[in-house]
Amino acid sequence: METFKKYRKLLPTLELETSIEGIVAGVDEAGRGPLAGPVVASAVIIPRHFNISEINDSKKLSDSKRRKLFDRIISECEYGIGIVSVSDIDSINILQASMLAMRQAASKISATSFLIDGNIDPKIANARSYTIVKGDAKSISIAAASIVAKVTRDNIMNELHLEFPHYGWDKNSGYGTKEHRNAILKYGPCKHHRISFLRKVLGSDAVG
Repeated sequence: METFKKYRKLLPTLELETSIEGIVAGVDEAGRGPLAGPVVASAVIIPRHFNISEINDSKKLSDSKRRKLFDRIISECEYGIGIVSVSDIDSINILQASMLAMRQAASKISATSFLIDGNIDPKIANARSYTIVKGDAKSISIAAASIVAKVTRDNIMNELHLEFPHYGWDKNSGYGTKEHRNAILKYGPCKHHRISFLRKVLGSDAVG
């Protein structure tokens, strides 16, 4: 593992990707903080012909812009997605679940090196990993991976909302908003809630 400690950029670029030999992909995850739903990771290889001008950290984009870029990325780039379930999150903890999702995503593409958002190496087999704090603001491929992971997870939560509409997952994506917490207290948790999270946020008495 290598860490880019001094790298500073205001907008994501391809500079990191082009500084490394071989096929380079960015890796990011979505959904570490919510009270419900899986954690999702994506790995993306940006091809040379791809127009990178609008790519940015997914958190800095509107939902409509993210979805337009998502469609472009999955049609023009090589990408992989990893999804780790609520039961696994409760079993192995959210950090390990996030690392597992990253390894799953990375295993589905042909990259030889991976730029990882954050400072923890997921230990991808047979590849070099470079951890980059706030990497989605510095690397185009990480920013693209953040978009794919975020939209994929939002789509999952929108589907789960149809099954359990009273939690408002179509609006809060499973995060612990006041409305979501109040719905849990009123209706109780469901099978898609992270019980280990709820115990910390609402207490054992509220969860059972």
